Amino acid sequence: MVVINLWNPQNLDLASAFIISYLLGVMHGVTPDEHTWPITFSYSVGSYSTRGGAKTGLIFSTGFTIQRAILSELSYLALAGFFMSAMVFGITYLFVGLAMALAGLYIARKGKYFHWHYIEELLGTLTGIHKKDSETQREEFNHNVNPACVSDDCIDLKPVPSNLALLHGFIAGFGFGAFALIIYTVLAPSMPSVYLGFVPGLLFGLGTMTMQILFGTIFGKWLSNIKKLTKEGIAYVGKTISTFVLEYGGLAFIVSGIAIILFPSILDYGVVTPIYVHNLHNLGIGFFLVIIAVVVIGIIGYKYAISKALKNPMLSHK
Repeated sequence: MVVINLWNPQNLDLASAFIISYLLGVMHGVTPDEHTWPITFSYSVGSYSTRGGAKTGLIFSTGFTIQRAILSELSYLALAGFFMSAMVFGITYLFVGLAMALAGLYIARKGKYFHWHYIEELLGTLTGIHKKDSETQREEFNHNVNPACVSDDCIDLKPVPSNLALLHGFIAGFGFGAFALIIYTVLAPSMPSVYLGFVPGLLFGLGTMTMQILFGTIFGKWLSNIKKLTKEGIAYVGKTISTFVLEYGGLAFIVSGIAIILFPSILDYGVVTPIYVHNLHNLGIGFFLVIIAVVVIGIIGYKYAISKALKNPMLSHK
């Protein structure tokens, strides 16, 4: 008899375990989750197209699915306990943040220059963000010159390289939460054979993939439908939002990761809600990271980019 209980699955047969694994993945992809939404959003808007957004969701969740399948197999072998510690959780945040921040700096270096005069001396040539009107900047500008310029800030019109999301997905998979705990402590150990230990993690990843492709499509389509902007303007806005979310969201992850490593009890704090859905019932540090990275930083990046684009006749229809 197939029994579906997504909140507290117990005493499951094989069919029930498989279905629950996939449905948990779908729920994981739907609810605000720090291991998926910031990365999918940043790369999807950077693609500034419906198809590119769908591709981003697929690529990111492929890396995520591979990692979850591996951890699921290790869970069957009772070897995954190490990966479910607060230390590893903090380290995962730290590496996810580093990957995001470095990707954001890479995107900026490929064509968009920010002139924050108080920090550019410190960052220097290590980040590719150079002092305004410096010889290095002029050389790189001449090398990457294109008509989509806002003042002295220019962008490469190629979409953000979504293949970076594959690595991000694999790293992000090492984080754990309510969904991962069910997969690793209940569903994977319930498998009848070592040859099936990876299946719950695989199905969970595929469920997440289903929704990440959908949301990636929505993010990409939303940006591509901004009527006031030309194609170049949409590219500018998409890359600017992507850079903002990756750089500043990455910094937020790094700070959170260090805080968790130093103060593991942070993970015990949360806001309890009456919504009995994982990721929405107990709102912890992960939920607020999503709000900061996607909502707050995303909106700031959007408003900044729109204001710049609308002032430039090459980027807007005005």
